[in-house]
Amino acid sequence: MKMPYPETKIPLVVIVGPTAIGKTEISIKLAEQFKAEIVSADSMQFYKGMDIGTAKPTLAERERIPHHLIDIVNPDEPMSLALYQKAAQTAIWKINQRGRLPILVGGTGQYIRAVIEGWSIPAQEPDYKLRTILFQWGDEIGAEGLHKRLAIIDPVSASRIDKRNLRRTVRALEVGLKTGIRFSEQSRKLDSPYDLLILGLTCERHELYARIDARIESMLANGFIKEVNDLLMKGYSLKLIAFSAIGYREIIEYLIGKISIDEAVILIKKRTREFVRRQANWFKGNDPGIKWFEISNETVNQMKDAIEKSNYSRLWGYHFS
Repeated sequence: MKMPYPETKIPLVVIVGPTAIGKTEISIKLAEQFKAEIVSADSMQFYKGMDIGTAKPTLAERERIPHHLIDIVNPDEPMSLALYQKAAQTAIWKINQRGRLPILVGGTGQYIRAVIEGWSIPAQEPDYKLRTILFQWGDEIGAEGLHKRLAIIDPVSASRIDKRNLRRTVRALEVGLKTGIRFSEQSRKLDSPYDLLILGLTCERHELYARIDARIESMLANGFIKEVNDLLMKGYSLKLIAFSAIGYREIIEYLIGKISIDEAVILIKKRTREFVRRQANWFKGNDPGIKWFEISNETVNQMKDAIEKSNYSRLWGYHFS
């Protein structure tokens, strides 16, 4: 159903940046300065029971500020880009209808772009027979081998997909082979219904890597291994899409005896750093549509000033003062 957007575009603040840079903490502090609610744009925080490994906002943080699109499906339930886009658009519209400022926060670039750029996502129905064949092919030649085949016929999609993400590789191949049109060419941009203010967080690479390592060590200290084991004890399949998330797949490999815990930690840190480099492809430092802020003790105040200097406070009255 098409959202009944007002003639005036909905104000939407978007906070982007790489994993572990501090988006959650900063977005909550900003939301407390304005009449704001947060919409998550993290492709793994949808899943119930996957809390530590996805670095979800804590229950206490969610009590401080309303959060949306967190804990909305079980790990074995589907959540596609199209479903996310519709859910996010609905959440943003409802927040606006309540007279509050929506803030879209996350590091999943594809999901954020789909929302703010109004993508027309291909409504291609799944071809389960073709999908099964592609998964079998992937099992034979490996996820990276199948990714190389995708890169030949659709290099743009391949550049956006982790070479180890068999699920997304299969989907891109499935849509392309079924329609005869590259998957990357089917996500058309429409007019955005939002008056956008995109704020980006950045820091030196060595500092970001230190933050990543510290986050992973904290996850392990806070029970990440137990969280993964509890999910497996509930009977969830090892092949679930949810378990393709960085961290979960490595801990699973440790739990089933394929690798040691030290090897798992090394892989998690390595793959998270690789993921951060791919995140940068979605939000480039020279993008004129993004206002970038170096992480510091003044970042929240600087971003607060940027929002206040926009038309939001004057035209929409979102500031508490």
